[in-house]
Amino acid sequence: APGVGLAAPQIGINKNIFVFDAGDGPKVAINPKLIKTEAKRLGFLSCGISKAEFLEEEAPRLEAWLNQKKHGEMHYMENHFDKRLDPTLLVEGSKSVISLTYNYFCEDHQKDPEAPKISKYAYGVDYHYVIKDKLKLLLEHIRNEIGDVHGRAFVDSAPILEKAWAKKSGLGWIGKHSNLLTQKVGSFYFIAELIIDLELEPDYAVTDHCGSCTACIDACPTEAITEPYKVDGSKCISYFTIELKDNIPTEMKGKLDNWMFGCDVCQDVCPWNRFSKGHNQPLFNPKPELLSMTKKDWEEITQETFNKVFKNSAVKRTKYSGLTRNIKFLKH
Repeated sequence: APGVGLAAPQIGINKNIFVFDAGDGPKVAINPKLIKTEAKRLGFLSCGISKAEFLEEEAPRLEAWLNQKKHGEMHYMENHFDKRLDPTLLVEGSKSVISLTYNYFCEDHQKDPEAPKISKYAYGVDYHYVIKDKLKLLLEHIRNEIGDVHGRAFVDSAPILEKAWAKKSGLGWIGKHSNLLTQKVGSFYFIAELIIDLELEPDYAVTDHCGSCTACIDACPTEAITEPYKVDGSKCISYFTIELKDNIPTEMKGKLDNWMFGCDVCQDVCPWNRFSKGHNQPLFNPKPELLSMTKKDWEEITQETFNKVFKNSAVKRTKYSGLTRNIKFLKH
């Protein structure tokens, strides 16, 4: 900045921008606190920062996973291989990946214990819309405080290895069930990113705290967790009930643990999730009808009821035809 001297190692231009002498000339540093404070105000559980660069450690893992067909019929996973590993190819000029988590844990349960089950993340309004709006507000705040910053917001909607970035940004470790885990709040949260052209001080990864526990591996109804930290996506109940568009394989009869959309088993049994606390996002609250519907109600669900109960819901992804297919599969 013109007129700013460098007699001291670090001089504040304002509370958000500092100029310091790194020995090879002046450098500008942005105070990441302004981003993390605003993220918390917007309702995010946590916020961490990584340098936007090639994910060297993840590249061979992703390649092997795809070559072994662990993605089943999710052919979109084969697309944009390079972009999945390098955010600078996804967002031109990007320098930092801001990873964020948003709580969705719901303390309410479906009242009929025999009713087909829905994953907690899909109880309320589709998270894509809720979190995307908050990301836009966060980016707007960064621009207002810093200046001309460019970037894009992502919520499970682009070729990004979200869990890898969250881990790299210090938000948690990848558990044996392949979900992001934290000691304080477990794993019931969404992951989102802002990829921006602003250089920020990166955070550091935390250590793994799974220890010798194998609760998730032992509990998986379809044995999709083939070994610690490796999941065969083509065997996951969420894959069968959401991603798979063809008929569910007959060999899965009696193995879906009564899940009609998604699956929470590996998270439900994880000891770290005893620290999960209910979210405070009203839009994620389930409709009363969803919780009160009986097994018989679900087996007789009409298109009209589906539209009412799942208006603006992530369950619409599987459509009425997909949900009824799943329910019938569980019934027979």
